[in-house]
Amino acid sequence: MANILNIETSTEVCSVALTSEGQVLDHRENYEGQTHATLLSQYVKEMLDYARSRELKLDAIAVSIGPGSYTGLRIGLSEAKGLAFGLQVPLIGVNTLQLLTVSTMFNHFIEEDNVLYVPMIDARRMEVYTAVYNPALDDVLEPQAMILDEHSFENLLEQGYTLVAMGNGSDKAREVLTHERMRFIGGVKPVAVDMMALAEKAYREQQFIDVAYSTPLYLKEFQATKPKNPLLQTLEN
Repeated sequence: MANILNIETSTEVCSVALTSEGQVLDHRENYEGQTHATLLSQYVKEMLDYARSRELKLDAIAVSIGPGSYTGLRIGLSEAKGLAFGLQVPLIGVNTLQLLTVSTMFNHFIEEDNVLYVPMIDARRMEVYTAVYNPALDDVLEPQAMILDEHSFENLLEQGYTLVAMGNGSDKAREVLTHERMRFIGGVKPVAVDMMALAEKAYREQQFIDVAYSTPLYLKEFQATKPKNPLLQTLEN
């Protein structure tokens, strides 16, 4: 039996869940955004207190490694690394795009044939972090940053696939992806309770990431924006 503490901070949602063999024992979630730095440690403490009160030993820490918010990913991974090191347990990295896909497959029945899943995480303007997966979660299109236009995924649609898009980047995709075989499922967010299947699979297969040297899956380099305050711009120059 594997007891796993799951941490998800890749988007505006801050969430933590304690899971064991297909069951969610306890969890915390906040959807208000910009709360990761203040809430995550408290949520983790509450999960650890729950485990101690029931004499449960943690077997692993799982954390979403992206793509997603640069700040959120750094906060989550730093917390997860500290826990894994302190508790001397392995660290599991969960791909956020796969997490969105699994959540959709588990919670939404798609009746059509030849379905492929297209998770999308907002990367500002018309850009998204995305990938395409088949129902076995194999890569049809590897994770990447993509600027959406009317020709995005055109090749797959022309081959007769039905593409099911979800995630906070899919809202703007509706504006340009109007093909009759495009499907959009709203309200799907990456949360810790949905990490369970992927985390347990990784634990069974001993697929762990390095506690010291692992980094988030950013997909593109961080670009700092120029300060808008004229005084700060003057000081920079």
